[in-house]
Amino acid sequence: MYVSKATLYTGLSSGYSLLTAEQRAQMDYSAVNNAFDNILTTITSKESCRQVAVGLLMQDLQSGKTNLIAMPMSNYRTMPSGLNSTASKSNVESMHHTVDSLSLSQGSNPVKNLLNGLDSYYSISLIGKRLKPARKNTSDMLDIEYECEDADVAQRTLNLVINVLNRRYAAFQNSETKPVVGYYEEQVQRAKARLNEAERKVQAFFAQHQVLDLEEESKTISSTRETAIAEYNQELMRNQAAKAAVDVLNRRMGVRGNALDASNELKEAQGQLSEAGSKLANAQINGQPKAILDELQQQADRASEQLKEAARQYYSANNSPESVPQQTLLTEWLTKVVDYEESSARLGVYKKMFDEYRNRTAQYTPLSSELRQLNRELTSAEKEYQELEQVLNQANTRQQNTLIGGGLALLDAPDFPQEPQPAKRWLFVALGFFAGLFLTMLLIALRFWLDQRILSPEQAESFIGQPVAAVFPFVERFSFQSKPSRAALSMFEQLCSAINVELFTQAVRMQRHSLISLFSMASKQGKTWVGIGVARTYRDAGQRVAYCYPHKRGNFQSSDQEGISFLPYLVLGNFMTVRTLNELFDGAHNFDPDDYDTILLELPALINRALPVYLINQSGASLLVTNANSTWQRTDRKLLNMYSKVANHTILTVLNRTQSDFIDKPDSHDTVLKANVADRSLEYVR
Repeated sequence: MYVSKATLYTGLSSGYSLLTAEQRAQMDYSAVNNAFDNILTTITSKESCRQVAVGLLMQDLQSGKTNLIAMPMSNYRTMPSGLNSTASKSNVESMHHTVDSLSLSQGSNPVKNLLNGLDSYYSISLIGKRLKPARKNTSDMLDIEYECEDADVAQRTLNLVINVLNRRYAAFQNSETKPVVGYYEEQVQRAKARLNEAERKVQAFFAQHQVLDLEEESKTISSTRETAIAEYNQELMRNQAAKAAVDVLNRRMGVRGNALDASNELKEAQGQLSEAGSKLANAQINGQPKAILDELQQQADRASEQLKEAARQYYSANNSPESVPQQTLLTEWLTKVVDYEESSARLGVYKKMFDEYRNRTAQYTPLSSELRQLNRELTSAEKEYQELEQVLNQANTRQQNTLIGGGLALLDAPDFPQEPQPAKRWLFVALGFFAGLFLTMLLIALRFWLDQRILSPEQAESFIGQPVAAVFPFVERFSFQSKPSRAALSMFEQLCSAINVELFTQAVRMQRHSLISLFSMASKQGKTWVGIGVARTYRDAGQRVAYCYPHKRGNFQSSDQEGISFLPYLVLGNFMTVRTLNELFDGAHNFDPDDYDTILLELPALINRALPVYLINQSGASLLVTNANSTWQRTDRKLLNMYSKVANHTILTVLNRTQSDFIDKPDSHDTVLKANVADRSLEYVR
């Protein structure tokens, strides 16, 4: 196998582009890893491999020859009509279109069969398997390898892989950015239309209400109104003062009866002066041109002179009551009258101004609310437009960066392999052997770790948490010639020794009888078999032995067998509250505990019954019997823990029916058998 290698520079994390400044500020290495994964997936995708296979076939067809291994000449001759002739011409584009269409067609054809096969260089699946792209550590480099039986095919295939990768990778990037740019261009146009509409509404508002700046005009009206109010108050005080002075002078001068004509002239002159003064005041406040003001001032002066002349004629014959010269009073009266009329005219102007202020204020109040709403719409539309325009610029920048960046840069072009790679068959065989060996050992370890069965005395001590006092083999029938039988007899002697030590430690021998309890967590663990063996061992030692066991059938008669009293009892509902053995039998037997030296009490399986705490507490020793190959679960540990709390003695564990490998088998010379041993057979399960 020949291997052609190439290295590409991606520039995903360290390259320079239009987005470099933005990416440097917030480098996302997770995104870089995702980009590399996308590139690797693109390289090995089925479509990429198909395009590579089509390109490789195109090169062979264009050159006018095909590799005999890649495509036999028989297949070349079976190409569709026109394809062979097309291959001999220079119309490369038409030939490529024909081959590509045949590879994508639904029906069967030689090109599609060749690409979908497994025995040619053009095989799509074979190209995907032999193509090995990988990122070079954590750099921006991408290593690509392709292995093939032909060195030239390996190099050409790798060149095609790089070309297809660049073309598809650039197409993917453009396909991502183009819809985004189009979307934001549409959104910007809509935002621009909304902004133009908001601006048009604001312009129409100012044109409709004939204001340039409503806010500034409102401020101007407010400030001028405050000034006008202050001036109005000052003018009002002057007007009141002038009126009071005129009233006083009128009272001093009195009224002459024969001055009717002069009086009429005086009133006429006074009216002209008042009218001239009012016109002059309005012109001054409204800011009329200087020529108009001068003309009005001249009219006011003439009216004033006419009034003075009419007053002198009117009061010429009159004398003041206080003997003040008439001319002096007249002059003072005329002055005050002129001041009063001018002040009254100015007050009238101020009142008109206040009316205008009120009208403008009433007009601007609803306009301010409407204008604020229009300004909010304008600000919102402008902000939205600016934000969308910024996003559009970013999208355009990213699209332009994709167009400028182009494909992946070729750092090391695909080389032409000079020597084939060494065979890896034996390496694969060795790896497979060691992998199988490892899996086998792992499965064995898992089975051992997950197996909760008690298979050995060591496991029993580990699971139960107490030392094993006796280990019994599986014995179908006692026989002196049987090694398991001899081992069981020896183990019964050792178990009785352990029981005696426990009884001696508990000072039970001070009592007239000893109570030994046998229990197990589940049924069919061998309690009866172990109990009968212990009973016979004590019987052989000259003890009076009673064996009490639970019974479910109707016959509850006691029996004596081989010097042992077998006493069945019923497990009733009050079993957990039974305090004595007599209460346990409930008068079913003529039982007196003092008639026996040793009493063995077999308890039912603890998993099905409540603990008889009083009987357990009265026992001098307890035997936990468990069968080999049985499981030890959490419930068993919990029940044993409760039993230990009630018992005031050590619990002796007995492992029954174990394999003979875990038992020491004594020789026949070391085992002493009584005359009846060979004749008896023990039931190992009740």
